[in-house]
Amino acid sequence: MSRDRLVLVTQNQHKLKELTPLFKKYDVEFDTTSLEKHEIRSESIEEIAREAVKVAFETLQKPVVVDDTGFFVDSLNGFPGSYASIVLNFIGFEGILRLMSHNENRASEFMTAVGYYDGQHLESFVGTMSGVVAHEPAGEDGFGYDPIFVPEGYTKTYAELTLDEKVGISHRTRAFETFLIWYSSTLDKP
Repeated sequence: MSRDRLVLVTQNQHKLKELTPLFKKYDVEFDTTSLEKHEIRSESIEEIAREAVKVAFETLQKPVVVDDTGFFVDSLNGFPGSYASIVLNFIGFEGILRLMSHNENRASEFMTAVGYYDGQHLESFVGTMSGVVAHEPAGEDGFGYDPIFVPEGYTKTYAELTLDEKVGISHRTRAFETFLIWYSSTLDKP
């Protein structure tokens, strides 16, 4: 017997647009929920995802998947890090560009942690993408810091890439793909 259908805890439509084809690729169906992600304060996105997925499971009593993403800028000592969404709400990516206006070191990294819990298996999976912070925003697509992040090996920001290009290389894809491979081969068996 296969497991109960997964519940992906997110209300972010951009994220759903990116993830739905990936879940289809692995033939894993999922539902979403209006449940807000419980978020602890921690420097570790993996710890945030693991705690959030436990709380979501306690509420929903179904297999749950939660992710958390951090944006780490080398010259800002890793800031905003795991507080990326809070910083985005307060100062936006424009604020990050202002903070970096005199920095030559533009190295940065996106990191996503995916947490899974079904009452028995508590797992986490991490995906990263290195790159640089652009000197100015570019592109209309994507969300969050996408207009200022140029992934390694590219000359365009995430926001300038097509959805397929971004999904093909992103930190989120890497984390979720690792999860989906594990889930498909380990748990989603008839």
